[in-house]
Order: sequence, then C-alpha cells, then structure tokens
Amino acid sequence: MKKTVFYIALCSALVQCTSLKLGKKVQPTVITEQVNFDTDDPAIWINPQDASKSLIIGTDKETDGGLFVFDLNGKIVNKVPGLKRPNNVDVEYGFNFQGKKIDIAVTTERQQNKIRIYEVPSMKEIGAISVFEGETDRDPMGISIYKNPQTEEIFAVVGRKFGPSGTYLWQYKLSESNGKVTGEVVRKFGNFSGKKEIESIAVDDELGFIYYSDEGFGVRKYYADPAKGNQELALFGQKDFKEDVEGISIYDTGNGKGYILISNQQANTFNVYRREGDNGNANQHSRIAEIPVSTKESDGSEVVNVNLGPQFPNGVFVAMTNGKVFHYYDWREFQKIIDEQSQSK
Repeated sequence: MKKTVFYIALCSALVQCTSLKLGKKVQPTVITEQVNFDTDDPAIWINPQDASKSLIIGTDKETDGGLFVFDLNGKIVNKVPGLKRPNNVDVEYGFNFQGKKIDIAVTTERQQNKIRIYEVPSMKEIGAISVFEGETDRDPMGISIYKNPQTEEIFAVVGRKFGPSGTYLWQYKLSESNGKVTGEVVRKFGNFSGKKEIESIAVDDELGFIYYSDEGFGVRKYYADPAKGNQELALFGQKDFKEDVEGISIYDTGNGKGYILISNQQANTFNVYRREGDNGNANQHSRIAEIPVSTKESDGSEVVNVNLGPQFPNGVFVAMTNGKVFHYYDWREFQKIIDEQSQSK
C-alpha cells in the first residue's frame, strides 16, 4: 500500500514538473464557429486593402465536406459545400489569370483525386486538376503553394495518403488556359520512411525551401525550385515528438529569419525551430522551444506576421482542433514563450 501511494505521488510530481517546465497552455483569442464534420487544415488570406478584414479558409474533411471561410472574429462568412473529403488548403497571391493578377486558394479533394482552385475572396472555382494520374496510390492530402520570387511562377506541391519513397510528392506548375487553371507535372520527389504517411507540407517562398512531415519519423527539407534538384537537405525533429509529426507553419521575423512551428500532435504542443537554421548552417534545425496550446490533436496550422488589428498586432497563429473548430492565437503569446525557452538553451 505504501509503495502504491509513493508511486502515485511520484507520478503526480513528475506531471507537475513537466507542466511547470512547459508553463500553462496558451489560450486562443478566438474560437471559430463550428463546421459540419471535421476541421483539418487552415489557410490565411491577407486583405490587401484592410488587413483587419482578412480571412481564414479552413477545410471540413468529410465525404460531403467543403471549405469554410471565417472572419477574424471566427464567424462563418462564406462556404464552398459539396466537396468530397477536402483535406488541406493553401493560399497564394498574384496568380496571372485572364490578363490580371488574382489571389487563389487551392485545396486537395481526396476522394476525387483532384486539386481545386478558387479565386479569393469570392471563392469562385476557376479550375480542377487531376493529380497523381497513372498511379495506383493517389488520394491527395497535403498541399502547399510555392511562388518563385524571381520568375513569379506558381507551383502546387501535392502529397498523398500513400506513395513510394523518392516520388511520394508531385509538383505541378500552375497556369491559365481558356479561363481555367491547369497544372503541368514538373517534378516527382520526396523520401518516405514507410512508417505512417505524409500530409503536412509547407513552403518558404523567400528562402526557397519545402518542408514536410513524415508523420512517424521526422521533418524533411528540400529545395522548392525544381531546377535545383531533388537532394534532401535535412531530416530533423526525429526525437522531438511524442508520436505524430503534423502541421507545419513558418513565421517570418525579417531578414531571412524566423521560426518553423510543427504540431506535436499527441502532446498538444507545437515544437519550434529556427527558420534560418542553427550556428550558421541553414540546414541544421534543433528545437528551441515547445509551446503548450489548447488545441487537441492538431493536424493543420498556419501563421502570418501581419498586423491584423488590435487582437493580433503581430500576426495570428491558426490551428485546427477537435470539436469542429479552429483556434486563433495572438502571436505575442507564442513569442513570449519562444523568448523564454530559447534564451535558456
């Protein structure tokens, strides 16, 4: 009996120590209205006329799911219903379409083996591209958009539920033809451990890197420009996650610096790495902080550094959570924790 009591007390003390080390969970500033089925991944569109009127676009991942568009107060302001299991979504600016530049949102539609493209903010569909054609395993899941800063060419980097190591991800060059967006395969790449799957993908346009989560293994890094080849530049975070490596977001602090935030899904935290790398090595990434959040089992996330008004003057971090909602976090709360933990390393 005494041994049992001691063991319980010891476990309790260890939990308290862990809690003290990480600190209190960051609470969301805003919780969105509910979608119909299951949130999975958000994207953020910055309104160029008034950043306080920016939008969050999120997936509702089910057979009769769709895209939901929220304002910065978490209210649903638009919907794209009737999609067959939309998985991930991303936004890009300045796509050349019928003689003008527009902003686009692109989502994977898993059960149709397509990506769908929408003009933002109207959410009018302007294209649907069949992906992984000729493959036995298709089921598109992850997506991230890359815009080459020099050429302004725009590419969709698409992942899938299953796929062979070496060609797990496909990269499509997007263009307009006869009023529709089309895609040309320009690259097949991406190592895979074979442990779980690859879903979350993030692109750093400015620095020219692609990151993706090999869920049961670690985070992989490649060049975003297909002309630079398919060499894997880094594999990191292998001992930093409780189980699944999930959603990836990149926060820009200027001058090529910032943070890579990656969901430690089962721990309900986000691990933080330096965007610019460590010790002058752009491809060395060691964890500098771990942020405890109120999200549960978070798959997808996104972050921006833009002043969006009084609630989010240094930007917003958006994450999906169980409960059919998204959480919006004030970046300042994240920065405090990063500063405190990184200074102690």
